[in-house]
Amino acid sequence: MTIDSMPMAKAINAGLREAMNNDPKVLLMGEDIGPLGGVFRVTEGLQAEFGEKRVLDTPLAESGIIGTAIGLAMRGYRPVCEIQFDGFIFPGFDQITSQLAKMTNRHEGHVTMPVVIRVPYGGHIGAVEHHQESPEAYFAHTPGLRLVSPSTPNDAYWMIQEAIQSNDPVMFFEPKSRYWPKGDVDRTASTFPLHATRVIREGTEVTLVGHGAMMAVLLQAAELAAEEGTSIEVIDLRSLSPIDYDPIIVSVQKTGRLIVAQEAPGFVSVGSEIAATVTERAFYSLEAPVLRVAGFDAPFPPAKLETIYLPDVDRVLEAVDRALAY
Repeated sequence: MTIDSMPMAKAINAGLREAMNNDPKVLLMGEDIGPLGGVFRVTEGLQAEFGEKRVLDTPLAESGIIGTAIGLAMRGYRPVCEIQFDGFIFPGFDQITSQLAKMTNRHEGHVTMPVVIRVPYGGHIGAVEHHQESPEAYFAHTPGLRLVSPSTPNDAYWMIQEAIQSNDPVMFFEPKSRYWPKGDVDRTASTFPLHATRVIREGTEVTLVGHGAMMAVLLQAAELAAEEGTSIEVIDLRSLSPIDYDPIIVSVQKTGRLIVAQEAPGFVSVGSEIAATVTERAFYSLEAPVLRVAGFDAPFPPAKLETIYLPDVDRVLEAVDRALAY
């Protein structure tokens, strides 16, 4: 067993290196990802190791990056595109939703699109406008795209490799506030498939579901609730499209209560979809309405107000209290 301790940024770097070593058709594309190693240094050292033809510094043109990746995929390559910040993805939105997501269906399965789009997303870094958004719902709504989001270095290491191996396009949402806390990475074998939901804390009274950076908040809330005698089960989605509902349904059948938490605004969101689906599939197990804890339905505020905007432990525990009150 080979276990290393590293932050998520280094785990993704190690996963990319492993994928590039295993397949010469894997290449990286993005703004400043070469000698600089990207804004968050996730690709640090990879251009020096694999050369400029496999780690490409691109112009500041997200539409061009995605469009080029689509052409490369049609020629048998497996491009991995980095979007520098979440809010910068929208110039490439048309290429992603109108071309990348539909190309395989358009060609009746004869053309595959093994493209990975890495998206650093979410708040907690004190940045300016367009640097702390959570746009995952736009893409989860689009048939033809797969969406995943790791919350630990170990998941990041394995999921980036599994995403690259997929013949479908994968949006890889990286919670940038979790880039630098360290965690154990077991390089022996992946323990969960790419799209598997995972129960990370057992409980009996309330189920908390989230993804990405919210997992640290949910685990902290569960610890505090346990000190007051409340048993909370915590589930990491890991995959936002498709969603592996079975572990969630089983958990709700046990606890009778579900709270879905996310940094993104709550209106027409991933959390909304989970709430609706669980209500359909486990209605008679619910002892309280499914509750959502989310960012407010407003543009992401200036950095000094982000702690008010983003869901925190207090807001999660307040929802727990409301769920238990029914």
